[in-house]
Amino acid sequence: SLQRQRAIGLGIYSDGELRRGSWLTDMAEAVEGFVPDKVILEWQGPGGGAEASTANVVGRKLRKVRKLTAEELPFLKAASPGPFKITLPAPSNFMVASFKPGVTDAFYPTHADLLEDLVLIVRDEIEWLVAEGATYIQLDAPYYSHYLDPRQRERIGCSGRDPDREFEQAIAGDNTALARVPRDRVTLAVHVCRGNSRSRWYAEGGYDRIAERLFGSLEVDRFLLEYDSLRSGGFEPLRLVPRTKGVVLGLVTTKEPRLESPDELRRRIDEAARFLPLENLALSPQCGFASVASGNLLSTEDEWRKLELVVNTARQVWGRP
Repeated sequence: SLQRQRAIGLGIYSDGELRRGSWLTDMAEAVEGFVPDKVILEWQGPGGGAEASTANVVGRKLRKVRKLTAEELPFLKAASPGPFKITLPAPSNFMVASFKPGVTDAFYPTHADLLEDLVLIVRDEIEWLVAEGATYIQLDAPYYSHYLDPRQRERIGCSGRDPDREFEQAIAGDNTALARVPRDRVTLAVHVCRGNSRSRWYAEGGYDRIAERLFGSLEVDRFLLEYDSLRSGGFEPLRLVPRTKGVVLGLVTTKEPRLESPDELRRRIDEAARFLPLENLALSPQCGFASVASGNLLSTEDEWRKLELVVNTARQVWGRP
């Protein structure tokens, strides 16, 4: 509810991606060339383990047939009480996740070839959003977490790929998608996620291994980083964030109903401020409450209480939400 967001004091509004089956389904629905494929997902957390699922892989040349946010943007322009945020899946997310050897390579011989077309699709969407008046655009880039997790890096290496080189390709592609945005009137952000489905996750590890490339090379204004548990590591990598950029600390977990204490949050913000000035920091939930339609293991009221906690804590620390 946009009005409830306003009532609790949020300054940037969202439609909660309610029109999407998951955070990335708009890509396959708006772009021809994706085909369903059976996959095995390895989850950690409540009810974790191997899970048979369906994912979209690229099975022919991609062709954009409509805008990804064709319904979200007009709705938010008409109904939002103030500035709003539009989220898009980063093109880098599909470079590997949607590349199936023996299927995709008949149309795109390499991951880099596929990324090239994905970048054009997302860049076109971003340019349309800017032309239509969007002032805050966030790329969701969960595949980045594969490059910080030791187990995932080992799997990448065992498949004959170089995780560091692949991460550099991912950042270069995402930068190209963002390159034409007028930075004087549009805020660009990226969210790095370790997986978020039914309170489960697929990656673990701190930001240390990717921090220098991520913070130094990715051309965004804000990094929305998960920091709700030990699996996210410490705040030390924040020392590598340029002082022209900001970090939104995802300290409030979206994976369980437990409500963090304001004192706990302020203490952790103070810890982070040892490595990046307080004026470069902000506070948010760790991820979305429902990256997929089934959501996480907490109630709607739990979610609102957590958002209220974020707003109230931000006011105490920075004097504004």
